[in-house]
Order: sequence, then structure tokens, then C-alpha cells
Amino acid sequence: MILGEYDVAVIGGGHAGAEAALAAARLGMSTVLFSISLDAIGNLPCNPSIGGTAKGHLVREIDALGGEMGKAADASMIQSKMLNRGKGPAVHSLRAQIDRQTYHREMKRRLEEQPGLQIKQAEITEIKTENGHVSGVVTQTGTEYRARAVIIASGTYLNGKILIGSYSRESGPDGMFPANELSKSLSELGITLRRFKTGTPARLHAATLDYSAMQAESGDETIVPFSFETKEPGENKVDCYLTYTNAETHRIINENLGRSAMYGGFVEGIGPRYCPSIEDKVVRFKDRPRHQLFIEPMGLDTKEMYAQGFSTSLPEDVQLEMYRSVKGLEHCEIMRSAYAIEYDCCDPTELFATLESKKIGGLYGAGQFNGTSGYEEAAAQGLVAGINAALKLKGREPMVLRRSDGYIGTLIDDLVTKGTNEPYRMMTSRSEYRLLLRQDNADERLTPIGRRIGLISDERYEEFLKKMDMVEKEIKRIRSVTVPPSLANPVLEMYGSTPVKTGIKLAELIKRPELDYEKLAPADTGRPELPLDVAEEAEIKLKYEGYIKRQVEQAEKFVKLESRLLPEDTDYNEIYGLRIEARQKLSAIRPRSLGQASRISGVSPADISVLIIWLESRNV
Repeated sequence: MILGEYDVAVIGGGHAGAEAALAAARLGMSTVLFSISLDAIGNLPCNPSIGGTAKGHLVREIDALGGEMGKAADASMIQSKMLNRGKGPAVHSLRAQIDRQTYHREMKRRLEEQPGLQIKQAEITEIKTENGHVSGVVTQTGTEYRARAVIIASGTYLNGKILIGSYSRESGPDGMFPANELSKSLSELGITLRRFKTGTPARLHAATLDYSAMQAESGDETIVPFSFETKEPGENKVDCYLTYTNAETHRIINENLGRSAMYGGFVEGIGPRYCPSIEDKVVRFKDRPRHQLFIEPMGLDTKEMYAQGFSTSLPEDVQLEMYRSVKGLEHCEIMRSAYAIEYDCCDPTELFATLESKKIGGLYGAGQFNGTSGYEEAAAQGLVAGINAALKLKGREPMVLRRSDGYIGTLIDDLVTKGTNEPYRMMTSRSEYRLLLRQDNADERLTPIGRRIGLISDERYEEFLKKMDMVEKEIKRIRSVTVPPSLANPVLEMYGSTPVKTGIKLAELIKRPELDYEKLAPADTGRPELPLDVAEEAEIKLKYEGYIKRQVEQAEKFVKLESRLLPEDTDYNEIYGLRIEARQKLSAIRPRSLGQASRISGVSPADISVLIIWLESRNV
């Protein structure tokens, strides 16, 4: 029973699936998206927020390429904060508290209104193939849909299992049905599956909390949107609250460790190192007297409050006792219990940098199926998978972002080159080009690529070019302005900066650590009225130009290695001089370039030299 034929089929309607389906459809592919429940499209099953350290960078990059997450986040934002303001611009990261139901409705509407895209509620149980290439998918009811490319964005549904203490059941997040049969089909196709774990805290009833005992955390006065196209950002509508665990909390946890699903031996999967459960924190950091917890609204039309930092797999009676030991939560009522969830995922080293499987042509992976953790990481991969599936079907060159192009490039290169033994989370420290990959210049780095691919409209590209022109003109103006001592010194004295005796270039003043563009406004009498983002980018480019220049030079050196492509049919066992470990790793990962080969664990500089000589002998 074949009910449809499509270019691209997307399995999963979460953040990865939504971006993949939109990208493919917008590039002219007839596309179908399957979700176990249409009510789970764009769901935020864990933290009701988008962005954060490094994650905000990803959302900005998704938007710069033509993705949707930033726009949907702006439309459902209820509190906005720019993190790490006290540090350099490389680590400034936007984070927004999100109305969970509004985000779901926004993303579902955008999918429903997209021409060329069909949405269907169904569980996919089998991937069909012909001659080593995907040919379609089969639903639980036995219905088949033909497809020339299939993108798996299964989240935590794949063979999902909920654990609360010694209790467990097959389930996806939020009590949804799991997708069990698909794991079997993938294994039969030769896809290596592994078992990962994540978890989520309890949801508390807002009316049972004592906010006077907690510290209120308000949003920023000036709101910066995620999307470069959002001209009128929303407003802060809620506060979040900060409280802490204490000695009593830790006593309760320690006395009940054996009842935890993780410490009781009930968990099979590997959990995230950088987002541990509260019992894991207490065990690993015994010397810490307390751990911070953020109490965050789930939306404007619900009483549910999310307890960030309080993830656990302890049984429900211990959860209640543990939560009520915290200041401000003494009388809390739990609306949804915390739980751990196990799920199947692939080994990402079995994927090309396009996110296409090395074993099955036309099969792509995205999101938690690839071993990552987080909405933003998922959306970034979904966008890349959707773009590359469409480009391949069109016979066009794939989009492979370099590490120096963006955090998306870093994320995917890490996954397909190094793999991951735990749920991968993006952090700014993972990039060697942090000052180049700022969130303020994501459009400068990636919008031309999005335009070339076909996801950036003529109107948007014209707006982008106007912005870049304004930035360059303002940099040129700042370099040309000489500020006399009469104007400069009052400002310099105000901020404890060394006075000047002669006129000084405004550009030199901006480079002083204690000064910035805004502080120098009284001394800059000819300053034009500019949008905040234009002024910010001009200031950063001037203030850090020496550091930026060095990173650009470093990136250009690596480009030479990245541009030396390795033939896809290379037999590494036949290359004389490679060590056995290098042959095994290179044969398994099959790097696209010398640059990627150099980042594989177990491949030494000497092995790279051998590959260079071998390429030169073949005139490649």
C-alpha cells in the first residue's frame, strides 16, 4: 500500500526534523515529515529555553543560513538575557526563556504553511532500500511512502525508555509513544546503534512556591533578538528565580543513592557529562556545599515551573522530600516527576560531513540520533541534513561548513571525525576560532552561503548588504576621527583612563580596555544614528582587530589542508608508510580532506606527511 512519493522524507518533528523539512521544501523538494504525534512538533521536552553559552551562537548561525529556530524563538520569547556580558564578545551568548506551547504552535504553523511540505502523524517502523540506497519508509500500519532521501531526526524516541528509581517503561519524552521498530530496521541495514541517556527535572506548581525566599532573575532591559530579520523584539514578561541545594538536600540524596535508577544499576545508557543529574553532582563534587537551581516558568498560560539543575532519576517519594528541602520549595507540589530517559543513537563517525550515511546512500541523520544533546545542536544538524539531501537530489555540490565558518561546522566536524562517547554538547571552548565565530557576525559569515544555496531571499540579502556597508562606513569614519584633548579627557577621567595631551584617533581610544563605543559618545560629536547591531559589530572589529587578524591567518593556513581532498575510493591499506592504527582509523572514518584526517584521533602528523606525499605522487 503505497500512499505517496516524495523527494525527501523526514522522520521526527522535533527541532532537527522541523529544520530539515523546511530546508528541503524551500529548496524545491517535495517533502513529507512524520511525527509520532503532531502535538509533539517543536516540543521543548526539557528546559523551556533556547540559546545559552555557545547555543545562542548556533541559533544565530541557523538563522543566518535561512533556518527557522531563531524566528520561532523570538515569537515565543517571555524573557531574554545576554549571557557573559562581563567577558569578551567571543563568549557573549543570547538565551531566551520560551513559552513552550507558543513555540510548539509557531513551529507547527510554519511547517503547515510551507509549500511543498506535507505533515503526517505516523510512526515509521522501517527504512526501505534498493541497491544500497534508500527508497522509502513504512509506517506502523504497513503504509509505504516512497522517498529518494530519508532524514532520521528521532530525538529520544528511538527505543525510548523512561526510568524513575527502579520503575521503567518503554516511552518517548513526556509520556509519548516510543519508536521501537525503527531501531530493529536500522540494525538490519548495518547501522551501528548505541545507547545514550539524558534526563529532566520535575515540574513544580507555581502557586506552591515561596518566591520571597529566592533571588529574582530579570531579563535584560535592551532585548536582542535571535533572528537578524526580527525588527521588533518582544518584551520581558516573567522573572526566573535562583535558589540552592543545601546540606539536607545532599543528605537525602546520599542516603537514597541505591534507589536512583543510575546508581541502582538500572541505567544502561551513557549520560551527558556537562548536564549531570543532581545525584551525580553530589557524588562527583562532594566538597561543594550547594548547587544552584533556577526555577523557570514553562509559559504564560500554565502554572508549571521548571527546576533547572535538579534533574534526577530518584523515585518519586525521594524527589518530593529532596525538592522540599530547598529554600523556597518547602511546600512545593510536583506536577510532573523528574525522570531519566534512554534511547538509541548512531555512531556519527559512520556519517559523511554532509550527515549522509556512509553505509546507505540517501540516508541522513540529525540531532540526538547523531549523539548530540540540546535543541540548538539538533536544529543545526537538521538544517544541514535538509540542505544536503536537497542539494544531492539536485545534483549540486554539498554544503560542508569548515570549522572556521561557524560553530555548526565545528559541531559536525567533531561528530563525524572524532565521534562521541556521550551526548555531545556545544561549548565555545570546542572552537579554535572563537573570536571569528561571534554571534554578532553570524550573518557576515553565513548569509552569503545561505544565499548561494537558495534559502536567503533577494530582499533579505539586500538588507544584509546594507548592514555590511554601514558597518564598513562606520569603521572608516572611526579611523578618521581625531578627538581633541578638550573632548577626550573628561571621558577618560570618568573611566580612569590615561588622559591625552594631543589629539588622538577615536579608533585608538576604542581599543583601550576600559572604554567602549557607548562610553566615548560624548567625545564623538559627529557620530551618526546607527542600529545597535551595526555599532556593535563596528566596535568589535576595531577593538579586537589584532586578535581577529591572527585568527584569520590561522584559519587560512588550515584552509590549505581542508582544500586538499582525499579521493573517496582511497584504499588506505595500500598506502606505504601509514601506521596500522592510522590505516584502521582512516578506513573507518574516510575523511573528506587532509584537514579532517589531521583531526582524527590516532592519526599522527607523520601519517599526514605520508598522505601528502601519496597525493603528490598521484598529482591530486
